[in-house]
Amino acid sequence: MGWFDGFIKRRGGSEAEMSFLEHLEELRWHLIRSLLAIVLIGIVLFLNKSFIFDQVILAPKNPDFWTYRMMCKLGDLLHWKGLCTTEISFTLTNIDLSAPFMIHLQIAFILGLVFMFPYIFWEFWKFIKPALFEGEQKQATGAVWAASILFYAGVLFGYYFIVPFTVNFLGSYQVSAEVKNTINLSSYIDTVTGLSLTCGLVFEFPLLIYFLAKAGLTTHEFLSQYRKMALVVVLVAAAIITPSPDMFSQMLVAVPLYGLFEIGIIISRRVAINNERRRARRELETLDEQ
Repeated sequence: MGWFDGFIKRRGGSEAEMSFLEHLEELRWHLIRSLLAIVLIGIVLFLNKSFIFDQVILAPKNPDFWTYRMMCKLGDLLHWKGLCTTEISFTLTNIDLSAPFMIHLQIAFILGLVFMFPYIFWEFWKFIKPALFEGEQKQATGAVWAASILFYAGVLFGYYFIVPFTVNFLGSYQVSAEVKNTINLSSYIDTVTGLSLTCGLVFEFPLLIYFLAKAGLTTHEFLSQYRKMALVVVLVAAAIITPSPDMFSQMLVAVPLYGLFEIGIIISRRVAINNERRRARRELETLDEQ
């Protein structure tokens, strides 16, 4: 509770200290504004049903999707026909009366969350910023932009690379020629949104490492010790995420994920160097005063 008490006290700043309930009230308004932003954008997206579903959500199940076209061009360049996807042999179906409407609402909310992520993170940042010291606030400048860029990079990576490979393999996989694949719409929607959002969160890893390193909870030496383990975990994760036996597809996923780990090591090393420089500067200032 000591850390939490310090957080509450520092949020009060130079003004009269706010009570716990007052902090909760302020947090409630941050959450309300974030939710309203999601709802407003969600309404706009809800009204554009044809574009959202035909051009975005259902696009990865069509052979003319951007990723499949690029893989075909790469296959032609490398003379590797196995990279080209010309047919995806499954159809979508719905067996629940209310499912289409509920899925429509779900997609509008999720896309509203994605579009408004920078604003939501900004509201969260406004709440915790008063609890930081002046030096910490300066060092964390740009956190909203960094978090937003990493999140969108992850969502796009998931949507354009992980989702197509997963949908193509699992949707086309057959246990027998006698069994035709008819996929439930809810299952397809959950796969597309789940993988995309998960990648968005995974791509926040470098920013998480930055704050952990600033707090002294991790170091580049610690991360470097687990390089081999991280590589194994990434390869296993890539094999699970892209169940296709194609090694190229798995490496296409594994390389960026492992790259995030290496970026985390570089960031933690830079944080350690900056901390050492500040410590040396403070020691020199102390000696000068003496």
